[in-house]
Amino acid sequence: MVTGIEHVAIASTDPLRLALWYVEHLDFVINYQPASSKTVFIKAADGSLIEIIESAPNTVPAAGMNPAGLRHLALTVTDFPEVYARLKAKGVRFLSDAQTISGNSLVFFTDPDGNILHLLHRETPLLWGN
Repeated sequence: MVTGIEHVAIASTDPLRLALWYVEHLDFVINYQPASSKTVFIKAADGSLIEIIESAPNTVPAAGMNPAGLRHLALTVTDFPEVYARLKAKGVRFLSDAQTISGNSLVFFTDPDGNILHLLHRETPLLWGN
């Protein structure tokens, strides 16, 4: 039985640089760096992991919200206005204006490599099934 998602991976030309951006901007911590590669695992406060691996040379993420494949990572926050204001002050590139719909606050932005991130606070968490 599958019980969850342990981590997702992002390929970057410079995994440590990207990992440090997540540490500085989104409060992740570096969780593990194997000595045998440039891979860096970063961890969010809730234990969620992102593995940042070295990408193939001269490649970039697919542009836009709808090309095939994984399109964004949704990052949950407890204080949406505070995190949004902090990211704006740090010059983060937003793809949309922040909005609140049915009590849910959200905004899309990119990390320095162009990966799409979704800042999200839900008034009521999604509950699927049992």
